[in-house]
Amino acid sequence: MFDRLISYLDSVRARDPAPRSRWEILLYPGVWALGFHRVAHWLFEAKMYFLARVVNHIARLLTAIDIHPGATIGKNFFIDHGFTVIGETAEIGDNVTIYQCVTLGGTNPTNGKGGKRHPTLRDNVIIGSGAQIIGPIEVGERARVGANAVVTDDVPAGATMVGLKARSTLVPAEEWIKEFIPYGTPCDDPPCDDKGRPRGDCVEKLEAEVAMMREELALMKAMLAERAAPVADPTPPAAPVRIRKRAAED
Repeated sequence: MFDRLISYLDSVRARDPAPRSRWEILLYPGVWALGFHRVAHWLFEAKMYFLARVVNHIARLLTAIDIHPGATIGKNFFIDHGFTVIGETAEIGDNVTIYQCVTLGGTNPTNGKGGKRHPTLRDNVIIGSGAQIIGPIEVGERARVGANAVVTDDVPAGATMVGLKARSTLVPAEEWIKEFIPYGTPCDDPPCDDKGRPRGDCVEKLEAEVAMMREELALMKAMLAERAAPVADPTPPAAPVRIRKRAAED
């Protein structure tokens, strides 16, 4: 049991750069919520529903995270920050990461549909902050859901969903086969040194590119101003009509 706890804490540390030690991770509300849920789920499966609900309410009071005792959760589940709601029939695989203010919600209980009402998240899924995953849908393995997205349809494995209603970004999954992508949205990794700081040569290169763009912009403005300037007419103006008549009489 101790080895499993250490393995879990290490998995959280691999996904969150903030903690300096395992002791800090033990204070995370998501860790406490998961621990309470393990107890509540055991009571739920033993059909001690009232006691399971008591544990659930204590956990929600202490952590601001509401996980129904009936939800099924795999290994190394990590809720970053909290304020998350997970419904009764939700199923969560291994190594899933959920950021704050996420809802794994169900269908309307008054519409006559019983049984499975909440989403299924496969292994290595990442759900960004504020996302809403609604209904008995499946989010495929290694899929990502961006912040504030609303997902009501199945998500293919490896897809990245953004927007409201969520749509795929069409990013090829093979381009983002990584162990972990923070916040569920792929982005270019900035080149860093061994200590994780941005490399100085990259900053200098960026400054040189900006200076070059400014020179090109100034040259384009000068060319446009030259074209817009009025051109002097080389033809002299015609003589007045009276002068032409007098010249003809003479």
